[in-house]
Amino acid sequence: MKKRILSGMRPTGPLHLGHLAGALENWVKLQDEYECFFMVADWHALMSEYEDPSKISYYIYEMVLDWLSCGIDFNKSTIFVQSDIPEHLELDMILSALTPLGWLERCPTYKEQMREDKTRDLSTYAFLGYPVLQAADILLYKAERVPVGEDQKAHLELTREIVRRFNNLYGETLVEPKEILTNTPRLLGLDGRKMSKSFNNYIALSDSPEAVRKKVSGMFTDPNRIKLSDKGHPDKCNVHSYYSIFAPRVNEPKVDLGKLEGDCKQARIGCTECKTKLADMLVKFLSKISENREKFEVQNIKDILSKGTEKARKVSGQTLLEVRQAMKFILN
Repeated sequence: MKKRILSGMRPTGPLHLGHLAGALENWVKLQDEYECFFMVADWHALMSEYEDPSKISYYIYEMVLDWLSCGIDFNKSTIFVQSDIPEHLELDMILSALTPLGWLERCPTYKEQMREDKTRDLSTYAFLGYPVLQAADILLYKAERVPVGEDQKAHLELTREIVRRFNNLYGETLVEPKEILTNTPRLLGLDGRKMSKSFNNYIALSDSPEAVRKKVSGMFTDPNRIKLSDKGHPDKCNVHSYYSIFAPRVNEPKVDLGKLEGDCKQARIGCTECKTKLADMLVKFLSKISENREKFEVQNIKDILSKGTEKARKVSGQTLLEVRQAMKFILN
């Protein structure tokens, strides 16, 4: 039997090129090797968007539409919305009861986001405890593998620590998940900062050709190249990093990365021309996703999520029953 995978994304805004290169393309490949459960993590979205959660529902459908357009196959994978499965919050409550506070306070991702994101108040009980909900998400489906980047390994280790504590208390019930490390390309935002919906420094998968060209024209380039005659430094240029990641994914227009790098270093091409070529390439790259989006309608997505929910509830319900039985926390 195939090993099982659980992964998800938060519906807090449009999916962008970073999501595609960092996760979605890998998900598409994993579908043929694993039994995949892909979750729209709307409870996790609420943790950061609680002040105005009105757009979460809209982004749920947009997210699933992007997944399907990029190659997630609902006949191969189970797609569902987290809040449609009440067992997520039930197991979260159980695991919260046995997770020491210090484990959460030491979580490096929590401290990093508290330090970097000054646009909202994240000093809440839910945000501190979100690794416990994340553990519940994974453990409900007895996922043996979880695709993560290097920066997420600490979260998965916390999940394993919670499993060990539960199993030591109540007997071997929950499965310790292992990571599938993904080689996530280093893709910064258009302004050279970390790509983030909060910074609005991304190209969305659903952006129009006009929007793509406008965004690329304003991209941050080589800070040491002031004049056209100045020699460039591709290794320090954000535009060049986009070429490196997406040129191999595009058949036309062809891009000779070696020639482009040499032309930049010898000042045979300027940043404006370079960005124009990049925009052409990205428009071509996104055109296939745009074509695929047109094949799906809201009703298709509702039907897909309904079937996914049915399957997810069968698995999660059985796991929660086993958890309660192990704890002897169940009505006879």
